[in-house]
Amino acid sequence: MFGKWKRSVVAIVVGVVGMMQAVFAAPEPQNVSLKAADGVAIQGKLYQADQPKALILLFHQAGSNYAEYSTIAPRLAQEGFSALAIDQRSGGTLFGRSNETVKALGHSTTYIDAEPDLEAALAWATTQNLPIAIWGSSYSSALVFLVAAKHPNEVKAVLSFSPGEYLGKPNSVRDAAAKVNVPIYITSSKDQEEINSAAAILKASPAKQKTQFIPKVGGVHGSSTLRTDRNLKGNQENWTAVLVFLKDVFK
Repeated sequence: MFGKWKRSVVAIVVGVVGMMQAVFAAPEPQNVSLKAADGVAIQGKLYQADQPKALILLFHQAGSNYAEYSTIAPRLAQEGFSALAIDQRSGGTLFGRSNETVKALGHSTTYIDAEPDLEAALAWATTQNLPIAIWGSSYSSALVFLVAAKHPNEVKAVLSFSPGEYLGKPNSVRDAAAKVNVPIYITSSKDQEEINSAAAILKASPAKQKTQFIPKVGGVHGSSTLRTDRNLKGNQENWTAVLVFLKDVFK
């Protein structure tokens, strides 16, 4: 009797785990190679949703690479958003891999020098016949405002994780945000200085749909706030807020 009950419990657990794996199974990413306007080769990974509502361009933080999104992009694809993560020319070896763009170039550049890489990703995205959102982490969360300001017809939404005036000129990010009218999602860690910096940039934008999410349970710098290995307690509240925004914008 006990043996049958034990086997039934095991079968139920295995079945539940199997269903969870089916729901969150990562799509097989595709290699994507781009070329910036100045000829620099940009490497990336594309995660395709089955019936995508939009295409999200994912840009990493300082010292990083597209592996920053190795657990984030698959979740986005499962939620119906195709996602391209690239190796920008300002980056490094965080998250357990080398930045291929930096490696080929021979050195990491300044943050502002990486803007052509974002532009190259956007140019590629415009050929995919999907609405486009651009998503930045730390220094690239500042660059996305510059790109969105220059491409008001192509960019349909901006997501910015821990933005600040990182680009060498006072107020350059706020000045760009003042030209961005599309829906904006902005967040940060729980650090008050980060919260204030994000609020100042968001306030500069005339967009009608603006969201500043301030984490209550837990938040860390950049897109890592969505990773369980970087934000174990607070990643779910951050995911909930992000997905509410995306599903509202791309209905």
